[in-house]
Amino acid sequence: MDVVVPEEVEKEKEESLEQEGGERGASPEKEKKRFFYSKKVCRFCTGQIKKEEVTYKNVELLRRYIMPSGKILPRRITGTCTKHQRVLVAEIKKARILALLPFLAR
Repeated sequence: MDVVVPEEVEKEKEESLEQEGGERGASPEKEKKRFFYSKKVCRFCTGQIKKEEVTYKNVELLRRYIMPSGKILPRRITGTCTKHQRVLVAEIKKARILALLPFLAR
């Protein structure tokens, strides 16, 4: 008959837990993969879009920053900085007043 010492029992438990890759009672819900999003950078600050291009006349550029429903996309979605978001909003509003962009999409 083999006599098992309590220390050996605990070592075996720890080894089995390490092999399983979790702690006691760890549910599969906690083991879900985490998604990491890259930080959005302002296209105007990096120079991808020239600041001179942001005018009420450049409708194609302004449409990128409008939802299909006609709403202006927020900073957290577009990634623009506060300074350039204000400029974008002002130019979009000018284009709406001049009927270059719709206030609401149908």
